[in-house]
Amino acid sequence: MKREDYISWDEYFMGVAKLAGMRSKDPGTQVGACIVGQDNKILSMGYNGFPIGCSDDEFPWEREGDTLKTKYPYVTHSELNAILNYRGGSLAGAKLYVTLFPCNECAKAIIQSGIREVIYDCDKYAETPSVRASKRMFRAAGVAYRPYSRSGRTVKMEL
Repeated sequence: MKREDYISWDEYFMGVAKLAGMRSKDPGTQVGACIVGQDNKILSMGYNGFPIGCSDDEFPWEREGDTLKTKYPYVTHSELNAILNYRGGSLAGAKLYVTLFPCNECAKAIIQSGIREVIYDCDKYAETPSVRASKRMFRAAGVAYRPYSRSGRTVKMEL
């Protein structure tokens, strides 16, 4: 008899996104993303961090103060990193699993890349203009989005 307690595709791909986010060196926010093809194969992953060649020891991680002395103008978000990391051609019809709802800039890249569905774990900035704009653009462009439904399952990793 086969096991019946295996994880769902959503649990698997959100788990991969969460694991990717753990690569982020951002002391305040670690976000991960996983792009999945229509055949449930992982196409790409990303996490928030500085662009290649921009040392995370030399660029700021601060959240407040003079804009150029904060992380915001320099950090590439996980969703954009996942899109840019993909080397296989078109992402048309793909799904994106992400640990934090995409900002408006990432929403533009998601739409332009052809991703058709976004599954997100957290929407703590739902009332910000950025996220409200993202949702408006997703609706206009026909990109479905839905919250990840946590099963409450505890995942044990045994070798």
